[in-house]
Amino acid sequence: MSNPAVASFAATVQVRDHCLCLHAQRAARVLARRFDAAFRPLGLTSGQFSLLNALNRPTPPGIGPVAALLAMDRTTLTAALKPLQRQGHVAVRPDPADGRGRLLVLTATGQALLGQALPVWQALHAEVEAPLGDAGALRAGLRALA
Repeated sequence: MSNPAVASFAATVQVRDHCLCLHAQRAARVLARRFDAAFRPLGLTSGQFSLLNALNRPTPPGIGPVAALLAMDRTTLTAALKPLQRQGHVAVRPDPADGRGRLLVLTATGQALLGQALPVWQALHAEVEAPLGDAGALRAGLRALA
């Protein structure tokens, strides 16, 4: 029987200090908590804000394009839509061009809620972005990874 490999503490420190995945996860959690707190008075989470924003298009999108934009699988997106549907912010309608497809419609109440949330996002986003320096480079790097 062979001895299993054992990770050294030095390797652990290297991962802690250099792992892009770890640092991205930590930053995402901190950002989500900050935006969740800011949106809480509107009854929204940061994820719901992103979803409403993804639906704010000239023509209603299908599930596939929205899932791709948000880097979610279709099942997770469908589950995330349920509370917004129950609250009347989103409607799911058959695609007239393909009866098997579904279109995601941002309702008038959803548009109004997004309109209320946008200034909250703008203020907090400016606050978060200010100390980053070249936030454009960060966005470009994150897009390249996605």
